Amino acid sequence: MNGTQRSNIKIGANVSIVLKQDQRSGNLTQGVVSAILTKSPNHPHGIKVRLEDGQVGRVKQIES
Repeated sequence: MNGTQRSNIKIGANVSIVLKQDQRSGNLTQGVVSAILTKSPNHPHGIKVRLEDGQVGRVKQIES
């Protein structure tokens, strides 16, 4: 599942995000969602979330 729909992302979900400094390279960081920061129901580049370790980025994939 991709991370452009806010309704697909739940707190506690395991996700892959791209951090701001990794946007050019496309490196993904995996973690567990602690907060959803985007208020909009969808976003073309991915919903912005904060992981449990404090990193912030846009969701690229939701792991099952």
